[in-house]
Amino acid sequence: MSAINFHPSLQHRSHPLASPVAQRHLLAELPLARSFEDAVASTGHAPLRSQTPTVLQMNVGKRCNQVCRHCHVDAGPDRREVMTPEVIAACLRLLATGAIGVVDITGGAPELHPQFREIVREARALGCHVIDRCNLTITQLPDYQDLPEFLAEHEVEVVASLPAYSLKQTEAQRGNGVFDASITALRQLNALGYGQPESGLVLNLVTNPVGAFLPPNQRSLEATWKREMMRRHGIVFNHLYTITNMPISRFLEFLLESGNLEAYMEKLVNAFNPAAIAGLMCRYTLSVGWDGRLYDCDFNQMLEMALPQTIFEVTLADLGDRPIQVAAHCFGCTAGAGSSCGGATAA
Repeated sequence: MSAINFHPSLQHRSHPLASPVAQRHLLAELPLARSFEDAVASTGHAPLRSQTPTVLQMNVGKRCNQVCRHCHVDAGPDRREVMTPEVIAACLRLLATGAIGVVDITGGAPELHPQFREIVREARALGCHVIDRCNLTITQLPDYQDLPEFLAEHEVEVVASLPAYSLKQTEAQRGNGVFDASITALRQLNALGYGQPESGLVLNLVTNPVGAFLPPNQRSLEATWKREMMRRHGIVFNHLYTITNMPISRFLEFLLESGNLEAYMEKLVNAFNPAAIAGLMCRYTLSVGWDGRLYDCDFNQMLEMALPQTIFEVTLADLGDRPIQVAAHCFGCTAGAGSSCGGATAA
């Protein structure tokens, strides 16, 4: 694969926004028309509470072979945080109870974790549906070229991120060299059956705006993407998910540097959609950090808004009907058609 251009993470640059506390303070001080709590209260859903979780989202670390400009994790090759074997064992013990049927493995590039394949094998042996949030280019690195075959063998659902079906927009967000490697990876996945009718191997793509605006309608965009991915690249896939860029970490840095922060937040607040609340991923997800701390979602994880319990002490009784921690960034999940790791949350 061609070389990918890297930019150091916020942490590596000792940038003030590398601190989750600094991010929370910055967002809390913005002059918004109303708080997220007030917006939810106006719909009769306050206080926001969880249902019994159906998804265990394991963020296995911040190591990544890419440094995307919008990344809310501030992941990159210079990050060293990885989930410990003890945390992985505790996650598997929770899954063994049978209470949660879906394991969503994310990062960073989750495949860079040395126990990634062990997690997949053991979760599948427990009968769980496993999702791999793949950046695609990882499959082109020398030690990971058999990854597509491994994923297919274990019937892992692949949720692959790709900002656009054209080179220019994709590389503006993800770096030079990403697009061609991503297309090569998608063709390999297609050749194994991923995205093909009746193969049972699910390939979903994720796109998020390359700029400070909301994603277009998911359904109409999916039709366009399916047409263009086939016409331009001969690639098929199952579904397209649209995700709103969250004002966290490196996208927050972009908003600040471009002078778009207040206007973007105003856009999110004004686009608050009560219909998006029912599908919020925080209501059915339990997010686990690399160090075993628990969160309502991956975004709260990056802002270090942790639950009282860790994965070592949480019980099934703690998981359902728990209060969800919210703040200004939550407007990103309720704007327009809503946004989650599974795409739009409202029609």
